[in-house]
Amino acid sequence: KQWYQRRVAITAGEAIELMGKKHEEHIHDYDPSGGEDNKRRLTGLHETASFEKFNFGVAHRGASIRIPRQVAADGKGYFEDRRPSSNADPYVVTDRIVRTICLGE
Repeated sequence: KQWYQRRVAITAGEAIELMGKKHEEHIHDYDPSGGEDNKRRLTGLHETASFEKFNFGVAHRGASIRIPRQVAADGKGYFEDRRPSSNADPYVVTDRIVRTICLGE
């Protein structure tokens, strides 16, 4: 389908599920070193997710995707992707998220 033919509104749960299916691609694109720096940084220790495993949770700082407690209580809001490195190109990160969630790529 063309992008304009796709359903516009999806739930946060559906978006998170789509991101989980593309975890390895996101890890690669979120790091200017092609994922090598993220392998050292995302150990699963010290409030980081593991680069090897995708997970999500409410108020879980060690998750790949963190859902703030108030968002869960309100049933609306946003979620945080905690995997991009601090030196990630924000345009590359945004492109990867949009292609995964909005375009189904």
